[in-house]
Amino acid sequence: MNSKDLLLLGLRNLLRRKTRTLLAITGVVVGTCAIIVMLSIGFGMSANFEEQIASYGNLHLVNVYGGGMYGPVMDTGDGKPAQLDDKAVASMEKIKEVEAVTPRIEEYMTIGIGKYIAQVGVVGIRPEVMQKFGYELQDGRLLQQGDSFDLVFGNMVPSWFYNPKKTMYSSWNGEPQVDVITDKIILTGDYEYGQKKRYNDDIDYKEYKAKGVGVLANPNDETAYYVYTDLETMKKIQADLRKARKEPVVSQLTYNNVMVYVKDINDVQDVSDMIREMGFQTSSLNDWLEAMQEQARMIQGVLGGIGAISLFVAALGITNTMVMSIYERTKEIGVMKVIGANLPDIRRMFLLEAGLIGFLGGLLGVGLSFLISLLLNTVLAGFLGAFLGGMMGGGSNISIIPWWTAVGGLLFATVIGVIAGYSPARRAMRLSALESLRNE
Repeated sequence: MNSKDLLLLGLRNLLRRKTRTLLAITGVVVGTCAIIVMLSIGFGMSANFEEQIASYGNLHLVNVYGGGMYGPVMDTGDGKPAQLDDKAVASMEKIKEVEAVTPRIEEYMTIGIGKYIAQVGVVGIRPEVMQKFGYELQDGRLLQQGDSFDLVFGNMVPSWFYNPKKTMYSSWNGEPQVDVITDKIILTGDYEYGQKKRYNDDIDYKEYKAKGVGVLANPNDETAYYVYTDLETMKKIQADLRKARKEPVVSQLTYNNVMVYVKDINDVQDVSDMIREMGFQTSSLNDWLEAMQEQARMIQGVLGGIGAISLFVAALGITNTMVMSIYERTKEIGVMKVIGANLPDIRRMFLLEAGLIGFLGGLLGVGLSFLISLLLNTVLAGFLGAFLGGMMGGGSNISIIPWWTAVGGLLFATVIGVIAGYSPARRAMRLSALESLRNE
């Protein structure tokens, strides 16, 4: 018998016992749907975690700190403490997975605009990395090569300006009091700039004329709370501040920290490990994400296990259906053997019938899974988002079904059907033709 004949015969046999076939298929539908939906909820959790963490910053970034920032001072292996200097930056740039690196110098300074002031951390970075690092604009432009005392403001900073001659924030109505792009700006290390009373006039701080060129868009990540300028500008400011404060002159400039951009997000952990081997401390949003995704994988495993139990029960139903089919078709099997049907054909016929039950149940189960996923993402998403206070993330899906999960679910259901039909198929193959005809 060729494959086409076996397929037609299998379909005809299934249709002869519609109720039993329908019940067996229903069991597979429920099992397949349970597994796919349970896994999809886990995928949705992972995607929501990634979206939530990504809103706090760039997942490709690794922040590097000198020894002692997050632990004891480390050394490079020769007994000398690791220094976060230009040599260290050059070493990080040589890592093949790294696409961009910038040192970071930060000073807490006062920005004056007319009668308003704000105290804020001013950060010097390389202008060329801003776009690569994911700095998105709300207004104006990013820093460019050759900028000098040009400033890009974090999203929240413009609303921090207040009149120091009045009670702090007494005139604040929720809107920025200044336009940081068009207004004239004074930048100084003097914390008492613009104050009525001064308590420390011993230090002669310089006042720099600066210009605002842009405002960043993201109000959620750490960039919202800083002002950014060119690294070389910040080196000059830092040198002037050291001189004004009569601090010792340093022979070698070291940085507050270094930011490293990794090409592939999957290499972030490996790059972090390599930098730690240099003697530095690292941190990245991927550290948080990995911990959250590990939790999601555990939940996903439990949910998938629950669905697998349903499919196992469905497999028992297929086995029962095929065993009963053998009892009812004993004479038919005997006749097939008498007229010359070989044993592999009989086995293939029953395996094909069991596989068809698994395939049809899996196909319907996949379709039902997409329908349930749609309902979860439309009907329940709003309710759960409100109930969890926005923890799900704006516009996030509760259930996500990747294409390979749907295909895998269909194949798995078909294979389960074939496995469930294997024992009954062997039983049918071993039946004696004479005994089959005599029993009938």
